[in-house]
Amino acid sequence: MVVVSEATALPARVSTAGRHSSVVVSDDRQWARHLCGFVRSGLDRGEQVQYFADTTAPERVLRTLADAGIDATAAVTRGQLAVPVAAQTYLAGAAFDPDAMIGLWHDAVDAAFARGHRGLRVIGEMSWGVRGAVGADRLLEYELRLHQEVFERLPLTAWCLYDRRLLPDAYVNLLAGAHLTHRGDPVAEPTLHVAPLADRVGFLMSGSAGYDTRDAVAAVAAAVRGTSAPRVEMDLTALRHLDAASLAVLADAAAGRPGGAGLHVRQPPPSLERLLELFPALGSVMEVVGR
Repeated sequence: MVVVSEATALPARVSTAGRHSSVVVSDDRQWARHLCGFVRSGLDRGEQVQYFADTTAPERVLRTLADAGIDATAAVTRGQLAVPVAAQTYLAGAAFDPDAMIGLWHDAVDAAFARGHRGLRVIGEMSWGVRGAVGADRLLEYELRLHQEVFERLPLTAWCLYDRRLLPDAYVNLLAGAHLTHRGDPVAEPTLHVAPLADRVGFLMSGSAGYDTRDAVAAVAAAVRGTSAPRVEMDLTALRHLDAASLAVLADAAAGRPGGAGLHVRQPPPSLERLLELFPALGSVMEVVGR
């Protein structure tokens, strides 16, 4: 479990709206506009700003900022701006590891405050997720966990940048949809939409869960299993269908929660309620609420 220092913990009741966003672009002009607006805002606020590059050369990032009238060189010199690459950030270990990355965020915010900055602001390219990096299949789990484990706790603003020219549409739709706030190009609703809940610890599943969405269901299950909160809720109000295999995966995750805390399921589809009634073992780890 990550411990948050008092110096960097958020004050009570501070809104996290808009601090973790997906940004979808499809051309260089859109990319430059989001980049420059994001960096300029952070520098003006006295925050440390980082751009996690992947396919974009760091020199191009700095040149684009300079062309927009931002003194990127001076910001780099004084330590307020940095452009590390994926091998130094998301892929710094032998594999992409959500736990390690979440720990990195806590360490990075502490470091920014120690250097006298007023917060941390990061924009990261997500194109590395489709190149077969070890652990990249855990990226959706990571996005689902960030709201409660990072943004509810730290003065951090982070945008995840998805470039449609480099990523399949289905991948963009699923990953971008896992954020509470979206910017840039519109995204289509995936077959199964999964996201963190904004107002309580838990996750949303809407649409239809079956064989074709098994990877997304597995990511939700991993996020459920890894959440240490005493109460975790799964909002299924808009879920039309959940097959037996998906239910088994979620039930297994609920049974594996720390201390056997189980999972609270809000307004599941009738088929799931019938299965819970037929199999008492499932009901022991998944409690239906809000009928």
